[in-house]
Amino acid sequence: MCGIAGFTQFSAPVGNIDTLKKMGNAIYHRGPDAGGEYLDDLVGLAHRRLSIIDLSEAGNQPMFSHDKNLVIVFNGEIYNFLELRAELLAKGYPLQTPGDTEVILALYELEGEACLQKLNGMFAFALWDIEKQKLFIARDRMGKKPLYYLQDTKTQGTNSQGKQRFAFASEIKALLTLPDVPRDIRLDAVYDFFAYQYVPEPKSIFTHIHKLPPAHYMTVNASGINIQQYWDVSFKNISSKSEQTLTEELRALATHCTKQRMVSDVPLGAFLSGGVDSSGVVAMMAINSETPVKTCSIGFDEKKYNETEFAKEVADMYHTEHHEFMVHQNVADNLEKIVAYFDEPFADPSLVPTYFVSELARSQVTVAIAGDGGDEVFAGYEKYTTDATDNSLRNKFPTIIRKKLFPVLANLLAKSNSTLCRKGKTLLTSLSHDPAMGFYMTNSQIEDRQWQKLAKTEVQAQLGDYHPSKITTDAYEKSDGPDHLAKILYTDMKTYLPGGILVKVDRMSMAHSLEVRAPLLDRDIVEFAATLPSDMKFKNGEKKHILKEAFKPMLPDGILYRKKMGFSVPLASWFRNEIKDLAQRYLIEQAQGLKSIFNHEQIQTLWNEHQTNQADHSALLWSMLMYEMWWEKYATSQVNAEVREQLA
Repeated sequence: MCGIAGFTQFSAPVGNIDTLKKMGNAIYHRGPDAGGEYLDDLVGLAHRRLSIIDLSEAGNQPMFSHDKNLVIVFNGEIYNFLELRAELLAKGYPLQTPGDTEVILALYELEGEACLQKLNGMFAFALWDIEKQKLFIARDRMGKKPLYYLQDTKTQGTNSQGKQRFAFASEIKALLTLPDVPRDIRLDAVYDFFAYQYVPEPKSIFTHIHKLPPAHYMTVNASGINIQQYWDVSFKNISSKSEQTLTEELRALATHCTKQRMVSDVPLGAFLSGGVDSSGVVAMMAINSETPVKTCSIGFDEKKYNETEFAKEVADMYHTEHHEFMVHQNVADNLEKIVAYFDEPFADPSLVPTYFVSELARSQVTVAIAGDGGDEVFAGYEKYTTDATDNSLRNKFPTIIRKKLFPVLANLLAKSNSTLCRKGKTLLTSLSHDPAMGFYMTNSQIEDRQWQKLAKTEVQAQLGDYHPSKITTDAYEKSDGPDHLAKILYTDMKTYLPGGILVKVDRMSMAHSLEVRAPLLDRDIVEFAATLPSDMKFKNGEKKHILKEAFKPMLPDGILYRKKMGFSVPLASWFRNEIKDLAQRYLIEQAQGLKSIFNHEQIQTLWNEHQTNQADHSALLWSMLMYEMWWEKYATSQVNAEVREQLA
């Protein structure tokens, strides 16, 4: 794991070596072991290294090809690099280092942009082809590693007036070190954030900064920028093999992918929550390890949020070297520092335990293996049960009744504050829409009526007819899946997984210079799972059915079939206790960012209702808190020195 940054100077001068050093220093936490820069007349590259494979100086970057024509900065790991390296050596390619970075250089030299088809891993890299004067930037298939880029018109004297500036980086904070970067905020991205708790690709919160989507690459040269998709997951080729055969194939594949991720020249361990995915991964690691696996878990005082007893059961079963941390008063003391690692608004509450479990893991290891991806790939979330129920009911009513009568009934129920009426209103509203829009409503963190009440009139006018549901419905319609479950799994893989889950894990692990690897997100597992019939994933109401069957020889039923808890936190209680003073300061006393988009009296009403137990507004208040804390750190131009000091 590392951090990368750089710029091109085809149109206008951007900077010098000092500029590159500043960009690298802004993401120092991603790679504290080494740093380096490359600069010529057209391109500048910066790298921060977290040493994992080949700890020698020969692995430092920027790295050159053997003929010095190619230079690369690379963030991530290529898990099949040993096989690729053997193939290259067999062809007589003069490899000079034992690591995976040079393998990318060699494959590009031989196959050009098609090299991406052979790479299996998590990565974001920028490769400068000196002879062709072309910058090649790529991001991995699932979006494990981030890549932001800046495009704006930069005026630097009479010779470059009106010419476009281009720069890229692993995190936005590196781009903000450049002079005069516009901080214009995208209103549609703000609306997206409050709907999803993250800003979906390819947008960022800033108008002139964008994300390169997963499974895409871009080329940059004197003619401009070209972005292409190089991979997608297909659900149309459904296997006809028996469930037993497919279960055995999945078990073998998951074991292989886990073993691949156990290759490391530094200490390695695992996150262990006690859930199906992390427990299965730890079991496979333990079975294939000659020494006890180091495992780490996070717990809470409130029993309904605490999974440490289940984690300990698995740890004891496999005799791991187990470590636990309980989140007590640490939240208020650390929240401002934690949020500073997100340089655009992000509001998944599990960012807090992820930060602490990463901190705990880093005290023991440099690489942690996790169970991320199991829920999206094999249908593990409770929302899939909710959506299946909604879709079943949707099919029982004529369209005209759903679309004409149900909205009227939902509005009547909305007048009551009772829990039953609120659930009835949500159900009827969902049923009044088609399946894609219904799935958006299952995912959305803010209802239309809440947004309309909160958002200022001028904000709503500027947004026009824009609605965040388009992110979900566009992905749903793009899927080639044969049924509704296949389509919503594809949708989550293209939206929630890269925009929410993987951003959270990347930022919180990199905050502690910890590399996290996810075998269940391996390309081969994702493609294999897409061929499975939907009723092998979600079978008679049982989520992740075939994955549980694959793990059955390794885990007890008490782990496999207990109710899913997720990485949840006691938000409602936090707002009334642990973080009350902090939240009140940001939401009520300051709220400069929120006041620019919301009616402040409505925020006050939500706050008062929550504090007096009239309602639980904790999810929306949390999104507001995260937005305001982000705004005060990053939305103004004089932020970088303060942020760097806070992250130090």
